[in-house]
Amino acid sequence: MTWTAILLLSGGCYAAKLVGVVAGDRVGRFLEPVSSLLPPALFSALVVLMTVSDGAALVVDTRLAGVLAAVVAVLCRAPFAVVVAVAMVVTGGLRLVT
Repeated sequence: MTWTAILLLSGGCYAAKLVGVVAGDRVGRFLEPVSSLLPPALFSALVVLMTVSDGAALVVDTRLAGVLAAVVAVLCRAPFAVVVAVAMVVTGGLRLVT
């Protein structure tokens, strides 16, 4: 990452905060439905990125199977600890076998 990119991103963050302060509740009420959806979407994107990427390459390995098993556990409404345990067991088991 270059210094130019860092400065541009920092300036963009500052400008976004400034717009929020200046606009106040007018923009806040308009963006409220969207702002509640952003954290889950960003977290999901982060999980996918960490699962199927290794540097600049796409990788399909045991991590993907663990995440898919966790998704199934979530769909079955399992508690969080069980979801994590299922993902660990599936990933570890497949790594042991392969």
